[in-house]
Amino acid sequence: MEASVAIQVLPSAKDEESLIGIVDEVIAYIASTGLNYQVGAFETSIEGDYDELMEIVKQCQIIAIKAGAPSVSAYIKVVYKPEGEVLSIEKKTKKHQH
Repeated sequence: MEASVAIQVLPSAKDEESLIGIVDEVIAYIASTGLNYQVGAFETSIEGDYDELMEIVKQCQIIAIKAGAPSVSAYIKVVYKPEGEVLSIEKKTKKHQH
C-alpha cells in the first residue's frame, strides 16, 4: 500500500435527510471498491494504490451529483510514498478504538 487518502464529501442538499442519503451513496461506492477503508464522523480514510485512490476521489464527486446533489465540495488529504508503505489506518487508530 503506497498511499492513503481521507475524503470529506460535502454535497449541497435541500435538507439533512437528503444530505445523509447522498453521503451514504458515496460511502457505499467506496465500500464497493474492495479497498480497506474506515468511516469517521467527518471523513472516510481509504488505503491503496495512488492512481486507484485518485480515481475514487474523482468518482466520489460524480456519485454525489448523480445521487441528487446540485453541487459538491470535498476536502482531501493524501499521503503518498512511492518507495514503500504508508502508515496504515489500523496502526494509526487501533489503540484509540473502543
